[in-house]
Amino acid sequence: MYLTTIDPFTRDFDRIVRRAFAPVAFGPAAAQALPMDTLRRDGEVVLRFDVPGVDPEKIDVTVDRGVLSVSATREEAKTEGDEQIVRERYYGSFTRRVRLSDNLDADAIEASHADGVLELRIPVREAAKPRKIEVNAQKEIAA
Repeated sequence: MYLTTIDPFTRDFDRIVRRAFAPVAFGPAAAQALPMDTLRRDGEVVLRFDVPGVDPEKIDVTVDRGVLSVSATREEAKTEGDEQIVRERYYGSFTRRVRLSDNLDADAIEASHADGVLELRIPVREAAKPRKIEVNAQKEIAA
């Protein structure tokens, strides 16, 4: 996933295809693990990952050559004598990778964890921030 401007039709099409085929191709855990929201604030991009029931010590965030990887491990708490009746929650290790735009400063990423949500704040590079361009008025336009 690129954190750049994309065509809404393409985005919606990709979402529909992922929902339709990811459970078949990768299993249900791959389709539902580590859901993410992305938003842009003044001067930064914020990524939020749902990691309910994951100990912050079991979350690993790395950046390598412009690819952000978030890995988390949710361990099942079982005691002897427990009999599983229904199992809808996913356990194990999950990884989500996001390709970062060159306009983001991957060296200055900040991470926090609260209430089962991992939040990553990635500053936008100064050169990529919007800026006002002054328009100079000319007295005459040469023919």
